[in-house]
Amino acid sequence: MKFSVTFGAVGEGRDPRGLAEFARIAEASGWDAVFLEDYLVYQGDDSVPTYDPWVCLAAMACATSRIRLGTTVTPLPRRHPWKVAAEAVALDHLSGGRMMLGVGIGDPSDPFLPQASPRVLAEMLDEGLEVIDALWSGEPVHHHGKHYQLDGVRLSARPVQRPRIPVWIGGNLLIPAVRRRILRWDGSCAYKGPTTASLPILPEDVRSLRSERGDDFAIKVSGGDPAAFAAAGATWWGRWIAPGPTTEAERILRAGPPTLS
Repeated sequence: MKFSVTFGAVGEGRDPRGLAEFARIAEASGWDAVFLEDYLVYQGDDSVPTYDPWVCLAAMACATSRIRLGTTVTPLPRRHPWKVAAEAVALDHLSGGRMMLGVGIGDPSDPFLPQASPRVLAEMLDEGLEVIDALWSGEPVHHHGKHYQLDGVRLSARPVQRPRIPVWIGGNLLIPAVRRRILRWDGSCAYKGPTTASLPILPEDVRSLRSERGDDFAIKVSGGDPAAFAAAGATWWGRWIAPGPTTEAERILRAGPPTLS
């Protein structure tokens, strides 16, 4: 099992320079990855400064050499998929093949999210992922979908990682469409239950996913007993570090990841 921390790029000490230092400390303290939540206005609260997570990831890549970096998660319907594809490739090269892309339909509190139903946002997510995967191939892309149209566009810069940058799926594990999406891509960073009353993901949830997909698949969980989740087949255990004092975040990072008993 590998261990990660997740930050929001929000508040004091979480600008690109501060997050680069957090990533450096995390790497030196034995963590395996640092992920960023992807907001422009953090959870809809414009009273605190929020910094572009993709710029922060670039700074973090330059400050580290080993740990994985990525988003958990990028609200893909808020973005042009071709722009996400190009940015992710650039970060994959900058980091030497350490980029990971987590995606979801987005937080309803996000003021920049398209004003559409969850069903439409899910359509945009699925179609956007198709476009990104095709663009990462380096071949001309002819895509004429419901939400996106491309006519022979080619991005010749390809990811360092093969066959692609890992794509992890977020969202509510209890929604059948989310579960189908998880099984289609490279991993899960899902939660369980509605965001207003989420339930803990349990080892049996992990075993269920593992039985459906097999071993070549990442499953990231947050909280709970890492050893129990490792035994159930989870590959990543994560800790979310809430916005707050820089000293508290550094204390958590320097303590290092948990040990499996």
